[in-house]
Amino acid sequence: MERDLIAQAQTWLAEDPDPDTREELSRLIDAGDVTELGARFAGTLQFGTAGLRGELGAGPMRMNRSVVIRAAAGLAAYLKNNGHAGGTVVIGYDARYKSADFALDTAAVMVGAGLKAALLPKPLPTPVLAFAIRHLGAVAGIEVTASHNPPRDNGYKVYLGDGSQIVPPADAEIAAEIAAITSLNDVPRPSTGWETLQEDAVVGAYLERTDAVLTDGSPRDVRVVYTPMHGVGRDVLTAAFDRAGFPAPVVVAEQADPDPDFPTVAFPNPEEPGAMDLAFATARAAGENAPDIIIANDPDADRCAVAVPAPETVEGWRMLRGDEVGALLATHLVHKSARGTFTTTIVSSSLLSRIAAAAPGAAYEETLTGFKWLARVDGLRYAYEEALGYCVDPEGVRDKDGITAALLVAELAAELKASGRTLSDLLDDLAVEYGLHATDQLSVRVEDLSLIATAMRRLREQPPVVLAGLHVVSAEDLTKGTESLPPTDGLRYALAGDEAGEVSGARVIVRPSGTEPKLKCYLEVVVPVASAAELG
Repeated sequence: MERDLIAQAQTWLAEDPDPDTREELSRLIDAGDVTELGARFAGTLQFGTAGLRGELGAGPMRMNRSVVIRAAAGLAAYLKNNGHAGGTVVIGYDARYKSADFALDTAAVMVGAGLKAALLPKPLPTPVLAFAIRHLGAVAGIEVTASHNPPRDNGYKVYLGDGSQIVPPADAEIAAEIAAITSLNDVPRPSTGWETLQEDAVVGAYLERTDAVLTDGSPRDVRVVYTPMHGVGRDVLTAAFDRAGFPAPVVVAEQADPDPDFPTVAFPNPEEPGAMDLAFATARAAGENAPDIIIANDPDADRCAVAVPAPETVEGWRMLRGDEVGALLATHLVHKSARGTFTTTIVSSSLLSRIAAAAPGAAYEETLTGFKWLARVDGLRYAYEEALGYCVDPEGVRDKDGITAALLVAELAAELKASGRTLSDLLDDLAVEYGLHATDQLSVRVEDLSLIATAMRRLREQPPVVLAGLHVVSAEDLTKGTESLPPTDGLRYALAGDEAGEVSGARVIVRPSGTEPKLKCYLEVVVPVASAAELG
């Protein structure tokens, strides 16, 4: 077995086009490190609806140029088999290690397969890539990014010509084409032939589109502290704010420039503990010019986080939950007379359904987690998910967009400020009108993925009858699907209210994360509120 493993590694090494991973793999082979080699060659990274995502390194179980070239060749074959021969594929990338290399390899593979390739001119936010697909009439798009994953990771996100991320069965069909590639030597990769887009042609067009989310003449007086979290959002967001007439955001200096090491945060995700500490410190240091709100993007700027003043806390600021921002944006769009379908996922707050039900011309729909599902809802006007993702302009970007979401948050904050109110005041109004929808998430990060499968199996075999003192009135195994939802690995529990009437209902959903080694539990409790004074 050891001999077979070494031989497998040597075969991979012979085809590896990257001197960095060749050197890494050579060291492992020379050292006879069968434990590490066994981990690298235990299978292959699986291509699914999230594309590819994993740790950088040599071997088929890591993200590297060999894996990316195979993925690109599989996607090219899929496109040609589905009538898109000769079509254009747009390729974007972030500022992580190897992202530019992966993007160039993808462009070469597409050209070698007879497709046209258009490469974005520099590391840019994922929403710019999603916009460019529809703007340029492309047949597909690829964004090389691991979003908010740790620095050692990278990823490969695939969109089709409608500007939405892939869903079944496209993922399985692409995976089959990838598996059919026996050797990298069979994949043509010319050294030229793709187009590098001019910045004005794509970023300029995207910025022109961002104007569409705002109302002409609406207030613009709002002070913002902003962090791009060492990612690629700063230049595009500040340009969008400037175009719109907002004061220039104060950018968190320590996190302003793209840096693939993400040196100031343990995880480059605004939701993670400590990730916003520097933004809070920047806001506190402003003194009399204290900001009205803090806005953060994740590293590829498709997510948007918001914090509001909270003088009663040590930090002086409170991060809003994704569900709170989702409800605020929905309310703002309703007040702007938005029409169409308002959509969120099964793990997000049920508050959106109540806001939509009370809004003229608004419908409501619920989907599985992920914008690959949200973006495909008929008549979509607005979509959000609790993980800080918001789609406020589906005709422009059929995906979550942290830039346009930030603009809309700033407009709402400015409108409220003009009338002497805040985002927190509006949240209090919603709690009085619809009940306080308190949400939270418990996540268990694991090294051994089998622990997640074991936990899900136990919950199915022995479903709970009481959770947090509330009786479970229904338990759904979502692997069976429902009338409106395709099957997914998840469990949903509806809970009754308490006898005292302090809780009118609750909900718990348990599911494995689709992008990280985590088991996630999503909690919601609805509490009747008679007046804002009850909220403290």
